[in-house]
Amino acid sequence: MMQNTLHTEDYELQLAEKVDRLKSLMAPYAAPEPEIFSSPTSHYRMRAEFRIWHEGDDLFHIMFDKETKERIRMTSFPVASQLINDMMAELLPLLKRTELLRHKLFQIDYLSTLSNKLIVSLLYHKKLGDEWTEQAKQLKEDLVAKGFDVQIIGRASKTKIMLDHDYVDEILPVKGKDMVYRQVENSFTQPNAQVNIKMLEWAIDATQHSTGDLLELYCGNGNFSLALAQNFNKVLATEIAKPSVHAAQYNIEANKIDNVQIIRMSAEDFTQAMNGVREFNRLEGINLADYQCNTIFVDPPRSGLDDKTVQLVQEYDHILYISCNPETLCDNLAELTKTHRIEKLALFDQFPYTHHMESGVLLTRR
Repeated sequence: MMQNTLHTEDYELQLAEKVDRLKSLMAPYAAPEPEIFSSPTSHYRMRAEFRIWHEGDDLFHIMFDKETKERIRMTSFPVASQLINDMMAELLPLLKRTELLRHKLFQIDYLSTLSNKLIVSLLYHKKLGDEWTEQAKQLKEDLVAKGFDVQIIGRASKTKIMLDHDYVDEILPVKGKDMVYRQVENSFTQPNAQVNIKMLEWAIDATQHSTGDLLELYCGNGNFSLALAQNFNKVLATEIAKPSVHAAQYNIEANKIDNVQIIRMSAEDFTQAMNGVREFNRLEGINLADYQCNTIFVDPPRSGLDDKTVQLVQEYDHILYISCNPETLCDNLAELTKTHRIEKLALFDQFPYTHHMESGVLLTRR
């Protein structure tokens, strides 16, 4: 959404169109009626990225229209959280007054939380050094004085400067319990926090009467692993990105969860390990035979599951699949529904006013 205003009156219509599209896509697979989880109609996105445009002594946030490539000045961004909008208004005047901080600044990335914390990443086409760090410290002091709980990060080619640290700790109320999730700058996090809460609660309900253990692929910072741990004896989860693995380990401790084990492996490598194709040093000390996983959870990238992972997934009695791309989900379901039937279907409107939609299916062995 590349504009400063939202037509919130159109929200229910666009959501209804997504529901119809999902039903149509799922019709060949005998799916039940979907549960629908709507989004707030504004200030729902917890992340935002803007290019910075310089005109003389002035600078401002811009985005580019995808079709016309027109440059659009962003004085506000109602898609983004209120916290990001507040920071946008306060940050630029402070940057304008400091030549070192504004010179060759080409992008600003924002990451906000419901717990009222914020990371501001300043991206430059120049080298950053001690002088930049001192000016950035003053910038942070000025923003803290204005009431912001903010981390400032400077990025340039092969350079990353942190004044304190590069993460914020989000707190999400899930099923009446506050869950702590460390979120690392420049790593994946769910963009729509309110819909993420609904996704977590749906997943908990969908697996409420599960037996045995849970295997999760693509676990990220443990977003689903930790919420679902209450429904299983043990959880074994894989993730390849090192910052996400470290965040997940912190989140396990912060939430006082003792039945989750994170392995730093890709889904493809883990599939090979499970099939006995290769041995991996990263599995040293972990006996896969100790896990009685009847349920597998996957939240893959937009490309969906590769063929070998689909075959691995089919070995489990229950499959919980969260998808950010219904087309690749359907590609996978063409194979998965040969062995499993769809018990539950959900639509999560993570991305209002766009054609993108998140969906969830629970499949059980036929």
